[in-house]
Amino acid sequence: APFSDPDPASVWHIWLDNVHCTGREASLADCLSNGFGVSDCRHTEDVGVVCTQKRIPGFHFISTSSNDVETLDVRVEDVRIRATFSQRKRIPITEGFVEVKDAGKWRQICDEWWSPMNSRIVCGMHGFPGEKGFNTRSYRLLSARRKKNYWGFSVNCTGNEAHLSTCRMGKHRLMGNSTCARGMPVVVSCVPGRLFAPSQSLGFRKAYRPEQPLVRLRGGGNLGEGRVEVLKGGVWGTVCDDNWDLRAATVVCRELGFGTAKEALTGARLGQGMGPVHMNEVECSGFEKSLTECYFNRDALGCSHEEDAAVRCNVPAMSLRSRLRLSGGRNPYEGRVEVLVERNGSMVWGTVCSENWGMIEAMVVCRQLGLGFASHAFQETWYWPGDVSADSVVMSGVRCSGTEMSLAQCLHHGKHLSCPKGGGRFAAGVSCSDGAPDLVLNAELVEHTTYLEDRPMYMLQCAHEENCLASSAAMADTSSYRRLLRFSSQIHNNGRADFRPKAGQHAWIWHECHRRHYHSMEVFTHYDLLSLNGTRVAEGHKASFCLEDTECDEGIPKRYACANFGQQGITVGCWDTYRHDIDCQWIDVTDVKPGDYIFQVVINPNYEVAESDYTNNIMRCQCRYDGYRIWTYNCHTGGSRSSDVNEFPGIMTNQLQRR
Repeated sequence: APFSDPDPASVWHIWLDNVHCTGREASLADCLSNGFGVSDCRHTEDVGVVCTQKRIPGFHFISTSSNDVETLDVRVEDVRIRATFSQRKRIPITEGFVEVKDAGKWRQICDEWWSPMNSRIVCGMHGFPGEKGFNTRSYRLLSARRKKNYWGFSVNCTGNEAHLSTCRMGKHRLMGNSTCARGMPVVVSCVPGRLFAPSQSLGFRKAYRPEQPLVRLRGGGNLGEGRVEVLKGGVWGTVCDDNWDLRAATVVCRELGFGTAKEALTGARLGQGMGPVHMNEVECSGFEKSLTECYFNRDALGCSHEEDAAVRCNVPAMSLRSRLRLSGGRNPYEGRVEVLVERNGSMVWGTVCSENWGMIEAMVVCRQLGLGFASHAFQETWYWPGDVSADSVVMSGVRCSGTEMSLAQCLHHGKHLSCPKGGGRFAAGVSCSDGAPDLVLNAELVEHTTYLEDRPMYMLQCAHEENCLASSAAMADTSSYRRLLRFSSQIHNNGRADFRPKAGQHAWIWHECHRRHYHSMEVFTHYDLLSLNGTRVAEGHKASFCLEDTECDEGIPKRYACANFGQQGITVGCWDTYRHDIDCQWIDVTDVKPGDYIFQVVINPNYEVAESDYTNNIMRCQCRYDGYRIWTYNCHTGGSRSSDVNEFPGIMTNQLQRR
């Protein structure tokens, strides 16, 4: 084979460059290129692919897994649940005849050797966590009137497989129109997860644990994927990828209301988490109701967040992509957003009003289309020539929370549209990306560096000009003092893409007062002191921010620096530190009365830049101020604690950090 090489160092070679294929080649090696080993590329230019699950006609899947030794000649192209005519309009399709595609033809399976474990696997493949009973009599009557074409094999699943093709296949043959005398075609009825169920069906409790969820997914761009996090002692933590496999991943998927796992991902493929690593060397049988019931090693020594485990689950076919499209873009990942709606009894395509259109709405669009994360949200799309017949606005007033599966689930005006600018050039648009940054503030550093400083006004003139002090400072004498709550902030990028400012270099701001560097983001973080009921009593007024790589994890080079009008941003695996002793890195608490407060820092508060997870952008601490000193304790990032644990349980239960 041209790719084989006995030299161990060859794994670092780049074998192909300038590859040009027609699409009809049987192998990549048959495509035109510079020739093997002839390249001027670097590994930063390595290419990859994401393949669709749908097989091309005539493709034969041959399983070589250990539980399929006896049937290596059994070939399966595809499996489907074929609904009866009365149920075909239901979304998702949860019940129907099981059919296997063999040699380009759909065939039924005789149910004489069928078991509930087989049904469990078929339902899992189609995105459902479990199976349930059905009305056998109605299906028997229906099958008696239909022409049948049976598949020539029986199936014997153990129940922990991820796909029907990995089950054992029997040699029994019933080719063509054989009668399956004592049975009928196999039927399955699946239990949908709560995300996909129109109501709480009878199978709901079977599929879901009623108590506080113990497992969640974070950092995934598409439905049913993400980094696995488990709840222990009220604190969320990650799972180390040692021994992580499809069985464990499938337990996670079923527990969360999805089907079996498509992939068990290792090496923090979907981003790194924060906090503790709760589980290591997980071993599951595949029948556990929760990942927490599997065997695991509580000792996670040697595991880092570079080894965080993740999953991609099978999800039901919801036809989400049939009513939404991107038009006019340079590639399939960008374009004007167009939706399919009913108007006067017919279905028509139209645009979305861009008024108040933002990153959260763009995130929902990209997820609905299976394109990952949003990288930009556009309020003007005149440079993308979409379909002229779809220029009319058919959706306005869109407001999304970010958790919706489709744009139609977001709040919007319905039939009573309101869009002063109209569609056309002012229609909403998006660009999508496979990866996104994920900024997380180091809460422990904030807790350990918080202190009060009384600083004279004559040393704060530059900060005063940049509006970094409370409004009462305008009336203060130059000999008076301001009381400042100072702290350091260290912002990590744990995502899968660099964090870059929204504005280009031409729009960056030079502050005459400090004359140090350009600031690329007018609002990057909010600093607030809140009362216990959430009312703001003081806030930081840091004018703007310069983003750079202060430090990076071992082996990761710094890419961004503020000096000399350099490129700004935060590289994946790096962090930007604002020390407590620099100007405006404070909250002016001069006018604050003694009492108990909440100290809050919010990163990227206006969602100007896309992130894979906005829930961890908030950090909160509890504070007690006695008029002379301040105690800051129990600092934690959003989403790091259980929702049923009181976030601020009281001063007597916490160890205070005094400064």
